[in-house]
Amino acid sequence: MAVPKKKTSKSKRDSRKAVWKRKAAVEAQKALSLGKSVLSGRSNSFVYPQDDEDDNEE
Repeated sequence: MAVPKKKTSKSKRDSRKAVWKRKAAVEAQKALSLGKSVLSGRSNSFVYPQDDEDDNEE
């Protein structure tokens, strides 16, 4: 016979939501930091293609 699940408490629900949001905030901060690093030209941990100025002049 089917039995309904027990209701999750508000504190447990809020705790899970807080963890999820904290993880998202940390990842957003990492992405912003990486973007700033790439734009400043001091990035050592991110490899991306760069346009050669010599190739564009031809």
